[in-house]
Order: sequence, then C-alpha cells, then structure tokens
Amino acid sequence: MKKETEKQNDDRTEGVAPRVKRADAQRKMASLLQSAAEIFTKSGVDAPVREIAEHAGVGLGTVYRHFPQRSDLIVAVFQTQVDGCAEAASALASKYEPAEALARWLHRYADFLSTKRGLAAALHSGDPAYAALPAYFDKRLRPALQGLLNTAVLAKTLRADIEAEDLLHAVANLCRSRRDEEPAYARRMVDLLVDGLRYRGQSKTH
Repeated sequence: MKKETEKQNDDRTEGVAPRVKRADAQRKMASLLQSAAEIFTKSGVDAPVREIAEHAGVGLGTVYRHFPQRSDLIVAVFQTQVDGCAEAASALASKYEPAEALARWLHRYADFLSTKRGLAAALHSGDPAYAALPAYFDKRLRPALQGLLNTAVLAKTLRADIEAEDLLHAVANLCRSRRDEEPAYARRMVDLLVDGLRYRGQSKTH
C-alpha cells in the first residue's frame, strides 16, 4: 500500500518540473521579444544583439540559440507585435461600446505602425526572409478590424460602406506623413477619421 501511495505521488509530481520549465522559458522568450522590440524602436533593427540580450536579462547565447540570424529575431518581433494588436480587438470589443472599441483599436494600430519604423525598413529591404510577413499582417489584422467594423455597423453607429482593408491603408498613410510630429499627429488624424465614420453612421439613423 505504501509503495502504491508513493507511486501515485510520483505520478502527480512527474509533470510539475517540465511545466515550470516551460513557463519559465515562455517568460524569458516574451521578455526577449519585448526587449528586442523596444531596442529596435529606439536604435533600429541593426542595434547590437548584445544590447538586446542585456536589456532582456539573458545570455547572448540564448538569443543566438533561438534566433541564429538577425532576420529570425526581426520576424519574431514583428509577428508578436501583430498578434498583440490583433488580439486587442476582442478585448476592446468586450469592454467598450462598438464605436469606442473601434476607435481605441485604430489608435492601437496607429501606435504599432508609428513605433515600428525600423521594422518597416527591414520589411521593405527585399530580403526574402521577410517575404511572408505582409500576408501574415493581412491575415491577422484585417479580420480583427472587420469584426469591429461589423459590430459597429450593426449597432448603427458607423457608416456601412467601409472595408477593413481600406481603413488599414488609410491609417497607415496617416502614419507615414508628418513623421516629425508622430505619434501625436497620427492619433489626431485617426480621431478625425473615426469622427467622420461615426457622423455618417449616426446621420442615417435620423
């Protein structure tokens, strides 16, 4: 009976250490990608890898083990940032009224674009390592925005003749102009854009 109890205890604890290690590895990876994003924003994508490792609190070998090429790290950072922006849509939709959720998400998207100029330069460099990223961007962000638009249209707070792809391009164009005043300038322009969408939506209900 004693041996059986000991075996049951061993079975219950067998998976604890691996789970702890996996959670710790995930935290380190998240910290590394966040640190890389911050360094890229401040110093560009050509910033020393050692600076990124020190900022993340990991060894240089850890960075190279996961990301043998700089492009591997850039791709991972970009995808993580896109994922965060896409996932924010459902969180905002559950917390705010449709038009407000849309406005907040567009601000989040504009901030993402305004602080990722170093990444954008890399993405347009012609390096084949980044060839799949535009499709990834579209696959994750367009459905997220379209869901917010659909909800706002159903609530009759937004005009119904706007497509997610058009709005993504419109905000991107705003973020490419007057860069010396961004992101504040882009945020003001996004506010005007959303106000225009709301006006047409509300005017049709009267």
